[in-house]
Amino acid sequence: MTLGEDQVAKVTMDWIFSVAIHPSQSRALVAAGDKRGQVGLWNLDDRSSDGGVYVFEPHSHRVGCLHFSPAHAAHLLSVSNDGSLRCGDVTKAVFDEVYRDESASFSSFDFLSNDCSTLIVGHWDAHIAVVDRRTPGTSHELLGQVNSKTVRTVHMHPVDRNYFLTAGARDVSIYDLRCLKPSGMHPVASLSGNTKSVGSAYFSPVTGNRVVTICADNYIRVYDTSSLHAESPTILLSLKHNNTTSWLTRFRPVWDPRQEDCFVVGSMERPRQIDIFHESGELVHAFTNEDCLGSVCSINVLHPTRNLLVGGNASGRLHVFMD
Repeated sequence: MTLGEDQVAKVTMDWIFSVAIHPSQSRALVAAGDKRGQVGLWNLDDRSSDGGVYVFEPHSHRVGCLHFSPAHAAHLLSVSNDGSLRCGDVTKAVFDEVYRDESASFSSFDFLSNDCSTLIVGHWDAHIAVVDRRTPGTSHELLGQVNSKTVRTVHMHPVDRNYFLTAGARDVSIYDLRCLKPSGMHPVASLSGNTKSVGSAYFSPVTGNRVVTICADNYIRVYDTSSLHAESPTILLSLKHNNTTSWLTRFRPVWDPRQEDCFVVGSMERPRQIDIFHESGELVHAFTNEDCLGSVCSINVLHPTRNLLVGGNASGRLHVFMD
C-alpha cells in the first residue's frame, strides 16, 4: 500500500478523535470525527471540485467513536461528549438521534447484535448502557456501572457476545453483560500491569483470544484472553512505545481485522510513520512517505477486506494508504 498527494485530505476543522472505513469492496469511503463535533466523509472515488469531502455537524462536542454499520451500508453511527448517539444516513445527510442522556458524556460504543439493532455505550463516568434502536424514544434499555473511575473504550467479545471489555484509568477489565447492575459490578477478569491511565483496549477480531492495550506509562501490552474466566490473564507482550502525546489525540492500537496476530498503531518516530506490529513485538512494516506524511497519525484503522489503511491527525487530515 502506498500514499500519494491525492490520498491526503482535510476532512474536519479540528483534531480527529475517531476514524471509520466503509466495508464496501467497490468504493473507498472513509469518515472522521473531530474535537468540535464535526463528522467528515471522504469519497476517494469522487473526482469533483470539492474532492469528495462532505462535512456535517451532528454533535456539539468531541466525537470519540465512529462505526459504519456492517448490517446497513448507508448507516454511520457516532457518539459524542455531548451525551448523544446518532445514526447518520450518508445517502440523505440526516443524523437521527438514537440515544441521549443530557447528564452524561459518551466515550465509545460497540454493536451488540449481529443486525446492529442493539448497542453497548460507554460513558466517561463508568456507566454502561444497552440501547435498542428498535425501541421508540432515545433512552436506554439497561444502565449499569463498572468497577472503574472512567471508561475510555468499550468493546464486545467477537465470539461470545455476553462479554465486553472496558479500558479507563488504570483499569482494563472483562465483564459479563448478563450481570449488568446499577453499581458495584465486578469483572470476571482484570488485565493487570498498567501503571498509568489506559488509552484503549480491544479484543482480537476473530477469536477474542488476545487483547491489545496502550498505556500512558509508554507501553503497549498484549494479553492472553483465551480463557475469559482467568482471573488475571497472562501478559504476552510488553512493548516499549512512546505514548507521550499531550498535544495530540491519544494513540489507540487496533487489530488488523483480517488476521489475529497483528495490530496497527501511530508513531512518534521520524520520519512520520504508521506501524504494524506482530503480537510478538516484531515490527512487521512501517507505512511512511516523507513527501505526503509529515504529521503523527494517532488514530488509524484498516479495511476489513481490502488493502486500505487510514490514519487521522490533529489537524483534521486523513491519510489513506492503498494499493
